[in-house]
Amino acid sequence: MAVDKVRFFDRVRQNPFGGRLLRTQVTGMETIVDGWSLHSRAADPALAYVMATAFHETAGTMQPVRETLAKSDGEAVARLERAFAAGRLPSVKVPYWRPDAEGKNWFGRGFVQLTHRRNYEAMSDLTGVDLVAEPALAMRTDIAARILIEGMRVGIFTGWRLDYYFCRGKADWVGARKIVNGTDRAELVAGYGRAFAAALG
Repeated sequence: MAVDKVRFFDRVRQNPFGGRLLRTQVTGMETIVDGWSLHSRAADPALAYVMATAFHETAGTMQPVRETLAKSDGEAVARLERAFAAGRLPSVKVPYWRPDAEGKNWFGRGFVQLTHRRNYEAMSDLTGVDLVAEPALAMRTDIAARILIEGMRVGIFTGWRLDYYFCRGKADWVGARKIVNGTDRAELVAGYGRAFAAALG
């Protein structure tokens, strides 16, 4: 069953968007739904979880964002430097946001935070878009949607794939967070996923 966009937007306006939708949020979701339709016409739970991931990772804007939600690359680097200096990034051993020898930064960008050069390389191979030559392309809505969808379908981010958590009637809303970020905010994202699934149903 294809997505009934009119009904879908009427429903998500209430939950999880709290009664109001901006045009930019609508266009972002349309881009994700259209990208999904290249692989499946079904309005299924996996699509709902993709949408929930984008909702969480973009702070509800449904537009590609830079890590820390900075408005510019320079601001993103500065915020990450301050957090690192203050000890708020204990898992980071090598600051991946600092410019490399070519002057490029590999901080998070997109609907889902694509970080580190190796991940930009992997997504370049997967999407056919040269993100290594131009990392900022991960901020373009259509490309960001491809990174989100393909990365979650294939398991680029952590090795876990959508079809492990959503298949043959199975919907593991909490466990699916491992596709992107371990167990971080897993229950919260699961709640968003269920809301999107109800809107798609």
